[in-house]
Amino acid sequence: MSSDAVAATTTVPRVAAIPRRRTRGQLSLRRQVVLQLVCLFIAATMLFPILWIVSMAIDPRNIARPTGLDLIPPGATLAAFAKVIAQPTLNPVSFPQLALNSLIISVLVSAASVSVGILAAYAFSRLQFRGREVLMIAVLAVLMLPAVATIAPLFVLLNKIQIGPFDLLGLHLDKFNLRASLLGVALAVTSGQLPFAIWNMKGYLDTIPRDLEEAAQVDGAGRLQVFLYVILPLSTPVIAVTAFFGFIAGWTEFYFSWMFLTGNVQSWTLAMTLNGMVGQYSGTTPWSQFAAYSILVALPVSVVYLYLQKYIVSGLTIGGVKG
Repeated sequence: MSSDAVAATTTVPRVAAIPRRRTRGQLSLRRQVVLQLVCLFIAATMLFPILWIVSMAIDPRNIARPTGLDLIPPGATLAAFAKVIAQPTLNPVSFPQLALNSLIISVLVSAASVSVGILAAYAFSRLQFRGREVLMIAVLAVLMLPAVATIAPLFVLLNKIQIGPFDLLGLHLDKFNLRASLLGVALAVTSGQLPFAIWNMKGYLDTIPRDLEEAAQVDGAGRLQVFLYVILPLSTPVIAVTAFFGFIAGWTEFYFSWMFLTGNVQSWTLAMTLNGMVGQYSGTTPWSQFAAYSILVALPVSVVYLYLQKYIVSGLTIGGVKG
């Protein structure tokens, strides 16, 4: 038998091609394209207002209404940024001074919310005492109360705390009114921020296993040591979340500042000056300067968010498991 005949008799029959099946959870090409288009549409919807604000900030015409879709306007310049940094309004106060005032309030609110909130959250999460449920409901009730409703009582309360005038180390100091100070504004904002801080951190502390505390106590650690060396390190994500929201509350605060800081322009905040830039009519508002000032106000918050992003994401997801 020839070699060709042997090859013909020993030819392996072809096997029919088995159609490739998608694994579970894998999307078809058509569905992937649709979802990608939807995501691109959402991204464009969110980014377009930001691009438009940037375009308005570099537009030297100060137009009140858009005349086209030109994201790069003719004669683009950064003069509006230089103007608002030097002096945003007619008041004799510069942007660095306004930013410093807002930063003081933000840091105070953030620090007070975290320091007081973590202690109260630990007490509600771990301790059993009389009136615990009533206090938790009271904190929740305050959380539901709008901040505007507390302006009048806080104004009267803080206005009663006055010191001076007095002499200190040969310096004459004028009368200090807590209501008309940055500290008073920070206390007012903290009063509305604390309920959120307490409930947010309590929900996170409830997810921490008690076995870790018991193991530390077996090794001879006291309750304070357990709190400092076990609870606090594990609570870093939720502390970052609470501190970030406290920073935002102080940085963008307007109501208390506008009502409390009357007359003293040097104590004004960024939000107060931004409101002061709005004219009586749209044609009297310097829109380029308004847009440039808005970008400068929003920039620090964005930087802080990017720095704390990994803690914020993990803190929001884990803290919402139970509470």
